[in-house]
Amino acid sequence: MATIRQIAEKAGVSSGTVSFILNGKAEKMRISEATQKKVLEIARELGYLPSISARRLRNNDKSKIPVLTILWTLDARASLMSRFLQGIQSKSIYKDGMFELLIQPYENGKLDEVESLRTGTRFNGAIVANASDEDLNFLETNDLKVPVVLYQRYSDKYNTVNVDSFMTGVEVAKYFERKGHERVAIVTPKISSQAVRHRQEGFLDRVEKSNMENLFVLEGNFTEEGGYEVIHKLVSSGKKMPSALFFLSDPMAMGALAACHANGIRVPEDLEIIGHDNDVQTAFTTPPLTTVHLPVEEMASACVNQLLRMMNHQILKPEEIRFKTEIMKRSSC
Repeated sequence: MATIRQIAEKAGVSSGTVSFILNGKAEKMRISEATQKKVLEIARELGYLPSISARRLRNNDKSKIPVLTILWTLDARASLMSRFLQGIQSKSIYKDGMFELLIQPYENGKLDEVESLRTGTRFNGAIVANASDEDLNFLETNDLKVPVVLYQRYSDKYNTVNVDSFMTGVEVAKYFERKGHERVAIVTPKISSQAVRHRQEGFLDRVEKSNMENLFVLEGNFTEEGGYEVIHKLVSSGKKMPSALFFLSDPMAMGALAACHANGIRVPEDLEIIGHDNDVQTAFTTPPLTTVHLPVEEMASACVNQLLRMMNHQILKPEEIRFKTEIMKRSSC
């Protein structure tokens, strides 16, 4: 296992210079691009890994397998985590034992409490999922000790794997427009996140440019109960119902289907509904739920690829990998 000192000796620079480059502080320390490139090439050639692997070797652990962690918020859905893990497990590099996987939950808005991001003591690289605005602010304003890939978030500082959430909202609004709807609504969760905000902005932008004159913006919890409650409130209000609803999560949409059945609202005859994510259960609801397919499995695989490339010093500047979403047309809309 290569050390910083060995890299420095071969590159003809100081250990401090190597440390700055490997920890992403080269530009701040005004180290030339030529020196950066030389050091990174030598680090890759010698098979350098961050500090945790070195510690494992010092403790007589002969394994050189890097440890990757998934930082996943406690309030995120288990179904999405399951799909994310399936995407990683399908990779041949995982089956070949090229890395170990650590799952570490964190509380929404408290990513700064994950000390290993600053120290690099528990893992070699991290995939940060479902980061809130507060968490993104922490990431943007701190220099971390390990490579990081952001899942479903945008950043100029970090590598990201996401979808165009704005265009997702636009495409759903266009779909409603093609079906002749005039009174439409988008149902958003009571949490603030970049992806949710962009979906809503795209939907509203398209509706304002269309012939859909009446616009509802509703809010509910990101759960089946939240979707059920939205329908209950609409019915109780006595106001004219929208003819189409776009829920920003499948659980909300499935809860809405149950509420429609309980209130004698026929779907899709009286009300059409679209969800988001394409959870497995959506194909088996009554009626089967039309939903936006989020390619979670493919995105998970891309996150791991990016992280391993960063750890091997094959990515020198932040990259964005963007996937497309697709409306899965079923009976509810």
